[in-house]
Amino acid sequence: MVLLQRRVLFVCLGNICRSPLAEGVFRHHVKQAGLEEQIYVDSAGTANWHSGKKPDIRSIQTAQKHGVDISKQEARQLIDEDFEKFHYIIAMDASNLTNIQSKAPYLHTANVRLLLQDEQKDVPDPYYGANEGFDEVYDLVSNGTYNLLQEIREEMEPTEI
Repeated sequence: MVLLQRRVLFVCLGNICRSPLAEGVFRHHVKQAGLEEQIYVDSAGTANWHSGKKPDIRSIQTAQKHGVDISKQEARQLIDEDFEKFHYIIAMDASNLTNIQSKAPYLHTANVRLLLQDEQKDVPDPYYGANEGFDEVYDLVSNGTYNLLQEIREEMEPTEI
């Protein structure tokens, strides 16, 4: 049986705080589930201010506290090809969701949505705040990405005809 690979892109504003954490935590969940071959993960920002830069040191440190290494990631901007390449484009907040939707080609098949869509809740941007904001983001992202993985696993289950 051949399983189709699912491709997931996490998006925030600058791709240095929230979406790198989401990418790293989701990749960690995927690895624990033994699905590295079936699920590809990446992240991007709607803006290009930090393209080529590493994640914010506070994001790196927060991830490390939980056994997740995001130190080798590099920020990049969302591009048109992402709408063809990824099955899921996951926004961290409503503002980024609006920006993503405005950049989307008229015809695309990507599932563009909020990470915390069931709660209709944003993952707050911790950039200008204290370190505790990164802990809150980690908790929200960890729960949200775990739920997303369960959703994708259900979708990947073969259906009987």
